[in-house]
Amino acid sequence: MASQQAIKNLMQGFIPKGGKPGKGFIGSTGALIGLTILGVGFNHSLFNVEGGHRAIKFARFGGTQEKIYEEGTHFVLPWFEWPIIYDVRAKPRNIASLTGTKDLQMVNITVRVLSRPVETQLPHIYRTLGQDFDERVLPSIVNEVLKSVCAQFNASQLITQREKVSKLIREQLHLRASHFNIALNDVSLTHIAFSPEFTRAVEAKQIAQQEAQRATFIVDRAKQEKQSIIVRAEGEAKSATLIGDAVKNSPGFLELRRLDTARDIAHTIATSNNRVFVDSEALMLNVNNLQERPEEKKQR
Repeated sequence: MASQQAIKNLMQGFIPKGGKPGKGFIGSTGALIGLTILGVGFNHSLFNVEGGHRAIKFARFGGTQEKIYEEGTHFVLPWFEWPIIYDVRAKPRNIASLTGTKDLQMVNITVRVLSRPVETQLPHIYRTLGQDFDERVLPSIVNEVLKSVCAQFNASQLITQREKVSKLIREQLHLRASHFNIALNDVSLTHIAFSPEFTRAVEAKQIAQQEAQRATFIVDRAKQEKQSIIVRAEGEAKSATLIGDAVKNSPGFLELRRLDTARDIAHTIATSNNRVFVDSEALMLNVNNLQERPEEKKQR
């Protein structure tokens, strides 16, 4: 009840006894409207620049302003000026291009580009390219550079000399992008794909090279085996000649060889885990016969 009475007393201060609005009510309403307009105007006179962004102003009577606004809150004249905000962080973009090589092979190349606008040149970028500068510039210059570089190499060289190709593309893209006030943080080749016909031709070539290498290996091995047989035959012939000369010059040579052979056989049997009973004649151990032979020869 007390609160309702207070509201009535407040309303009586604005409404006279006749029931019509008084001067007090009109004055309060005008002040409220004025404060509302002032608040709206003050709100529209501020703009925020988020982290990783920069802003410039465009004035109705002056055009693009040269001053660049960094992160934070800044003032602007409502209706007369408005902010233009740029994202100056590096943004990745994949661009694919179908181009021809030096040996007239078609190849699909995909390049990944990290780009950002040069902060000090934002007013010029807005005048010449607008806010979608990367969409306007990057696809065209990337295609141009890829076609120019790939035309200097054969299709196979794009793989064997990939590092060199990537370096040339990077250097030329940096140069072309700088003309449009665009900075490139990184340029890399992410994908290289050849036509199905070229891929099949490369596979067939690899198979042919492997077969040729295999045939060469077989020929070399046959030559080595032939040479080994010749060397072994020459060695055996020389050995036979030497043995024949030794037998002719020294009658006891054969007996000496028989003794050496018998000794080797006896050593092998002695060290073996198996027990073998063999006639001495079979083991060439009939040494006594060797001593009897000269006597038999004399008797004859």
